[in-house]
Amino acid sequence: MLNLVLPKGSLEKATLELFAAADLPVERSSSVDYKATINDPRIASVRILRPQEIPTYVADGLFDIGITGRDWIEETSSDVVSLGELRYSKATAKPVKIVMAVPQDSPWQSLADLPDGVRVSTEYPEITRRYLAEAGVDADVRLSYGATEAKVPDIVDVVVDITETGRALRAAGLRILETLVTSYTELIANPVAHTDPDKAKAMAQVHTLLQGVLDARGRVLVKMNVPAEALDSVIDLLPSMKSPTVSELFRGAGYAVETVVAKDQINILIPQLREQGASGIIEMPISKIVP
Repeated sequence: MLNLVLPKGSLEKATLELFAAADLPVERSSSVDYKATINDPRIASVRILRPQEIPTYVADGLFDIGITGRDWIEETSSDVVSLGELRYSKATAKPVKIVMAVPQDSPWQSLADLPDGVRVSTEYPEITRRYLAEAGVDADVRLSYGATEAKVPDIVDVVVDITETGRALRAAGLRILETLVTSYTELIANPVAHTDPDKAKAMAQVHTLLQGVLDARGRVLVKMNVPAEALDSVIDLLPSMKSPTVSELFRGAGYAVETVVAKDQINILIPQLREQGASGIIEMPISKIVP
């Protein structure tokens, strides 16, 4: 039903892991094959292509849905429907940012300080031109094919580059002047395909599975038994998505309590629960959370 395109390159591994965790494993003959399949009736075909190209191909109707970054949607000015952010990247759940950076010793402290004719190197020339034009800066914007941060100050004055942590820019002796775009990974759709009720339903279902995996990351399910006299104090300790589930045990032997908590809190929470009277505490992994 759906022709799907997935990103190759830095997002490839994380994307394939996400689909596998969503019970939509991508199968291909080798790691360099650009064609793949997903054994699911909602997915008719799968291609794996560079994320820079995906917004245009989806907008043109070559694919019904795809995964790419907001940065490339903005760069290509593609007419696509965003089905929602998928908050993951190659290493973390943080967004990447397209930033303008200058040498640490540059006298320029803001965008307003940039003179006309300033030389800018970037892999995002359209975003950069639009941003500088809106600020009234007549810049010499040059397309970069990589190693953008290495081109200042000898070749250009300013770079516009992508960063997740800013570490590489600092290592190159640069400081961030402006943030142009904050970019999450997104699931996008062709506008015409999205008007088809059957395809739109399939798109929404795929999105639900993927988002369910992301929502479950970093969370665990905690179950425990609690005597009646300790129930209120235990409940007060529990951070919960909504409300903890509480069930009375057989013959009034107390309560069974379960809830979802952040994994990074569990090392503090379990001893506190034990001290308040909880017993039989079980921590369980979660593969998906679907509200």
